Amino acid sequence: MVFCGTGSIIINEVSGGAVSHIGIAMTFGLIVLALIYALGDISGAHFNPAVTFAFWRAKRFNSREVIPYIVSQTLGAVVASILLYGMFPQNGTMGATLPSGSILQSFILEVVLMFILMFVIINVSTGAKEKGITAAIAIGSVVGLEAMFAGPISGASMNPVRSLAPALVTGQFSSVWIYLLAPFLGSSLAILGCRAVKEPDCCSGACVNLSAK
Repeated sequence: MVFCGTGSIIINEVSGGAVSHIGIAMTFGLIVLALIYALGDISGAHFNPAVTFAFWRAKRFNSREVIPYIVSQTLGAVVASILLYGMFPQNGTMGATLPSGSILQSFILEVVLMFILMFVIINVSTGAKEKGITAAIAIGSVVGLEAMFAGPISGASMNPVRSLAPALVTGQFSSVWIYLLAPFLGSSLAILGCRAVKEPDCCSGACVNLSAK
């Protein structure tokens, strides 16, 4: 996900805009969609620590697996960024997420983006697994949609490791805290939102058979 997503940003920069903003947004959405199809039945297609954390908060995820999942997600993102750096060493940002407006503006936007994304995920997943036609299309579409309209302002990260990995490779940490904190806050609020609109036990480990089949 990081290789294709941030890779599209890098290639857009080095090619003089050949990919375009719409192309970047579509790349993020399509790679998420494709990977859910490929890995949903195996791992639940978790590529985002904030999603894993939210599933754990909803009592749909084993506590013993949280740290291994987050470590795997982080290592995958860092390896992808290192590979991209080896291919495009002339690029200074490696697809890093950087706010174009105020810090507060980007922080609030990232919280809301992650709230929407996680609210969709928790309602189209089965247990802690994002799988099936419904889940893949819905989640990939939301990622693409949010990247489309919010990308020019906050970068539309929605994923802590997607922002951390380029920062580690380039050493640009000035605003990375936004993209580490906001997704966890947004995903936690989404679990509260799910509990508010669905059955009382929906996010308490009992309601695991939702709309994804």
